[in-house]
Amino acid sequence: MRSFLLRLVRGLAIGAIVVALMIFGFATRLQRALLFHPDAAPTNEAIAARVPGLERWWHDSDEGPVEAWFIPGDGVSAESPGPLVIYAHGNAEVIDPLPLWLTHYRRMGVSVLLPEYRGYGRSAGTPSERAIREDLVAFHDRAIARPDVDRSRVVLHGVSLGGGAVAQLARERSPAAIILQSTFTSVSEVAWELYRAPAFLISDPFDTIRSLRGTRAPVLLFHGRHDTVIPFAHGQRLQRALPGSVLVACDAGHNDLPPVDLDYWGEIRAFLERHDVLR
Repeated sequence: MRSFLLRLVRGLAIGAIVVALMIFGFATRLQRALLFHPDAAPTNEAIAARVPGLERWWHDSDEGPVEAWFIPGDGVSAESPGPLVIYAHGNAEVIDPLPLWLTHYRRMGVSVLLPEYRGYGRSAGTPSERAIREDLVAFHDRAIARPDVDRSRVVLHGVSLGGGAVAQLARERSPAAIILQSTFTSVSEVAWELYRAPAFLISDPFDTIRSLRGTRAPVLLFHGRHDTVIPFAHGQRLQRALPGSVLVACDAGHNDLPPVDLDYWGEIRAFLERHDVLR
């Protein structure tokens, strides 16, 4: 009888573990389906051929090739290296249309690196916090090895999910400055606030505050007061958690930032000049 009870308990325990793993696996797939939208934006790689100086890079990840585009800033050279901005896009975007939008950086003499996420655009694999962090580090290290890039003047600029992504990069590599736009304090907090999903079910927490706690880099925050995707309170909490950070509050939602009445690029230029990224 005792042997039977032991086998029964052992069987129930194994069964409970299997069920728990199945639930966790389902929760992980569900969370990633809500967080990542790799098929939401159309690709148009023909844009690359129309951008002067654009280089297409590929990183061999453990899931296959991941793409990035590098565009040199105006006037930079090996004799006169300039700053670099690593720009990480939101969850329903791809890198293809971004060179036109980021022409302002290039005109400031800032080179632009546009890393793609796994599973997005032409990149292989499945997006996750770990995968994005590893790929960003690889692209960062390749970029700063260039003679026309001043490794002491690297800026991280992330939008929405991209803010969480560049915060992950900042854990591994120290930037000169950080710009976060419409960014969450963490995916776990958004999941709890919107869906009452407990933190233990979130496999990709992208904890922005924890990643940036202790950073010495100055931080510029943009956030819309009417954002219903990542509420404005997240921008306020980020400002409080990051001493010395500046929050630019906008009369905008999530997808219409910057509004037409905001001198968006003027704010960025002034921030970079203030912290000696632009000289």
